[in-house]
Amino acid sequence: MEITQTTQQIRLAPAEAEALVGLCGQLDENIKLIEKRLDVTIRYRAELFDISGENPEHVAATKMLLENLYREALANGQVTPETIHLYLQESAIESLTSSKNDNAGQLVIKTRKAFVKPKGANQQGYVKQIRKHDINLGIGPAGTGKTYLAVACAVEALEADRVERIMLVRPAVEAGEKLGFLPGDLSQKIDPYLRPLYDALYEMLGFELVDKLIEKNVIEIAPLAFMRGRTLNNAFIILDESQNTTREQMKMFLTRIGFGSTAVITGDTTQVDLPRGTTSGLAQAMHVLKGVSGISMTMFSSSDVVRHPIVQRIVEAYDRFDIEEEAEKKVRTQARLAAQAEHSSSEPSSGGK
Repeated sequence: MEITQTTQQIRLAPAEAEALVGLCGQLDENIKLIEKRLDVTIRYRAELFDISGENPEHVAATKMLLENLYREALANGQVTPETIHLYLQESAIESLTSSKNDNAGQLVIKTRKAFVKPKGANQQGYVKQIRKHDINLGIGPAGTGKTYLAVACAVEALEADRVERIMLVRPAVEAGEKLGFLPGDLSQKIDPYLRPLYDALYEMLGFELVDKLIEKNVIEIAPLAFMRGRTLNNAFIILDESQNTTREQMKMFLTRIGFGSTAVITGDTTQVDLPRGTTSGLAQAMHVLKGVSGISMTMFSSSDVVRHPIVQRIVEAYDRFDIEEEAEKKVRTQARLAAQAEHSSSEPSSGGK
């Protein structure tokens, strides 16, 4: 049976040598990556590109992807493999084949130094919920953008004067770490673990402005233990790593929310570092707050991971392992119960005289 090939040709304009080199990458590494991910063949001569493949949708998706990436190269001079991963993750093949006009209405978070574009439908829905609700839960694996987008929304709200300050909160629980051995007071001990939040703030506001806002307490870093007794009005509060809160801590945090405030609670229920037997406050809140008016809950999965594609595969591998391990535990438990029942039935009953 003869395999039918679909071919499309595009001319990238305006033709700029530096942008074309940036698009293709060193030794055509970007072209090879696109060919591998979309199962197509790309041949080019200057700004003229020929795309061929067995799947017409893949060919059309590649055409749109090259056009988007070329615009990126024109703006920034180069395209990295990470950028390609993000473009592919953002829309997948179905979205890449959609109309170019769809991108015109795409959700964007505008900050002083960056324009943040949520990647994919789930991230966009998450941002919309944050803008709409007072309390928002973002739950899912690492790399899904739940914390980064929360920081972007906080900066946007601060710059638009919708809130007067930003609070970054985190429980003082770490995997395999003892905070008591670190130098400094509790606030200083927890600072290194808030580095991802700092990095996001620096990217969106700049180093000098972030430091000034921290000095003025417009941006406040607070261990969760310091929140008791406070009422927070006109603030944007982010509770990160909330899977490591206890039930009491989560209730305490939720009842700190005051008028004009927005809270975003992020966490991953598969990475709880609490002592064995302690119920995660986030896990309980997912059930208690379900359906409560004014509260949104966004569930992320491995398909929403926007880091290197191998991160998504790692998350999926652990998910499969957890399911298999749970199934094995059930089998062992049923076998043990059956053995106990058989042993009990074989014992002679003691009769009374």
